[in-house]
Amino acid sequence: MKRDFYHRVYSFVKKIPRGKVVSYGMVARCIGAPGAAKLVGYALHSLSFPTDVPWHRVVNAKGRISLRKLGEIGQIQKQMLESEGIVFDQNEQIDFKLYGWSGQ
Repeated sequence: MKRDFYHRVYSFVKKIPRGKVVSYGMVARCIGAPGAAKLVGYALHSLSFPTDVPWHRVVNAKGRISLRKLGEIGQIQKQMLESEGIVFDQNEQIDFKLYGWSGQ
């Protein structure tokens, strides 16, 4: 069951276009598991690197990187997003109106 859930997460995240982001909660809703945002985070955290899953395009519901507490990996995620043209505001947030993806 866990493997199926993780597979659904990875399949969805692979569809997120370059230069766009979604929240953990949106991934959960789009794969038919509303309320499972934390599990989406666990699935992405369990990835082996290198990976073809663009994990860096998933941020929290406030448009922020949730990996800050982990230090360097949070900076790597920010750099990867910026390299795709995503701009962070002065509060280190991403504007979902500009960079959010609807999952369509």
